[in-house]
Amino acid sequence: MDKVRRILVHISKDGAVPQCARFVQSIAGQFSGAMEDQAVVRCVLEENRFIISAAEKDVGIPLKRPAFCPFKHLPVTEGAEISQDVQRRGVDVGVAILLQSANQRVLLTRRAKGLRIFPNVWVPPGGHVELDEELLDAGLRELREETGLRLEPEDVSPQILGLWESAYPPMLSRGSPERHHIVTYMLLHTSLTHQQLQAYLRPEPAEVSGCMWADTALVRAIVSAVDGQDTPVCMEGLPSTISVSEVSEDGMLTESALQVSVLCNRVPTSGADVERVSTGTKFALELWLKTLERSTGPGPAQD
Repeated sequence: MDKVRRILVHISKDGAVPQCARFVQSIAGQFSGAMEDQAVVRCVLEENRFIISAAEKDVGIPLKRPAFCPFKHLPVTEGAEISQDVQRRGVDVGVAILLQSANQRVLLTRRAKGLRIFPNVWVPPGGHVELDEELLDAGLRELREETGLRLEPEDVSPQILGLWESAYPPMLSRGSPERHHIVTYMLLHTSLTHQQLQAYLRPEPAEVSGCMWADTALVRAIVSAVDGQDTPVCMEGLPSTISVSEVSEDGMLTESALQVSVLCNRVPTSGADVERVSTGTKFALELWLKTLERSTGPGPAQD
């Protein structure tokens, strides 16, 4: 048996033995059908395999891909032309942490411009799950490495929000896929306010170029900018700018104003990428809003 070198996605259908997913295989499509983009699944990390299987609606978690997911639209002939080095990668596993403060704000970080994948895009802290790690341990490690925030498992209340099928580049019009991930979005509640947490932020400048704490009003605007659609953006009542912490090359933080409209940019279909919130992050933020609604009840009706 080959030595396990990375945590990879395995698929189990109808109780069968889990099989390692192929790079060109759409994971969401295995459970949602050819044209649907969301399914309800179970996931478990065991023996360095991330196993996904079908689940009933009331006991599972959502697994979603964007409508423009390359692995949904990839022709068989084009998939066969992808280099064997890329195809042998399989489907990697990542974890991203939505850190919710006591006053209901979540931490988003802007990926450094020098990163090869999704540079200058706003996401929650996160990264790959390493061998023999649990999901929560991996998330807390990535949170610490990227932001300097040191939280212990007993300090947080973890909840898996959902799984996102991520590709880079994110659509075929931007080039053939080079990376394929399933990202586990995990919500962590803390008893500290965002002001208290901000005092402990020590971002790693090689990975993070900015940090911000998003409240529910801003998050609603962000998720209204649906990627791949020309839907109106709901920015009513929001200021034109918000405060973000810029990260210098030596890791120092300085406050800066960022146009809210930047956070409502959508993924471009061609050309260079733009500063924006990633599509998967919008999916996770929408799930986060639903958890707040379930815990506090719906807010006042709006037109």
